Amino acid sequence: MRFLTAAAALGALFLTLSGAAAAEGDNKGVKQKFSLTLDGAKKAAAAAEAEAVKNGWNVVIAIVDDGGNLLYLQRLDGTQASSSETATRKARTSALFKRPTKALEDAVAGGRVALLSLPNVTPLEGGVPLVYKGEIIGAIGVSGATSQQDAQVAKIGADTLTQ
Repeated sequence: MRFLTAAAALGALFLTLSGAAAAEGDNKGVKQKFSLTLDGAKKAAAAAEAEAVKNGWNVVIAIVDDGGNLLYLQRLDGTQASSSETATRKARTSALFKRPTKALEDAVAGGRVALLSLPNVTPLEGGVPLVYKGEIIGAIGVSGATSQQDAQVAKIGADTLTQ
């Protein structure tokens, strides 16, 4: 009889724990997440472009998803051609490392040169994660002006999606 009581108690505990896991939505090892849409990328780019134009800065604006894949690229008239690749790399670095590229630039400047051996690292200021409801859904990279100006433009673009 005690065995059946213990088994019943274990069964009840299992059902309680299973219910808690189901309530969290993680009982199958799957999690829902937010995704950056093309429309969202265009909104971030439009805000960044407005900031660049207002200040007279010719820049390239690149938007990537959370995996670092290019979703949108915009090159303002008169911007040097090399900035297209640089902006994309800044955005990719920011998305994959989940931080502004300025943090990596500062680390390298502080002597952490081993970071340069990692794949997909472009430690130049101007890449900023795109965050929605606490989740990184992509990143924006800007290139063509000074590093501080690139970062300013990128932050304006990123702020359009922050909630």
